[in-house]
Amino acid sequence: MFGRGGGQGGGGLRGVGGGRPAGGSRPGRSLGGSMVCRCPSCGHTQPHTRGTPCSAVPCPKCGTPMRGERC
Repeated sequence: MFGRGGGQGGGGLRGVGGGRPAGGSRPGRSLGGSMVCRCPSCGHTQPHTRGTPCSAVPCPKCGTPMRGERC
């Protein structure tokens, strides 16, 4: 027979990771997209704040909504 456990292993780690590559598929993507926010009107740049979309941040110089940009 099978002994105490009954031969029914749980396979606990099967399916972990969701099939994604270990290092991520694109650089910078694991950090939330853009690394820098840039104003499309005046060109001002500032570091992207994680968790806040660049489009929700007004440019401190001219007030235009910023856009995300990868470095």
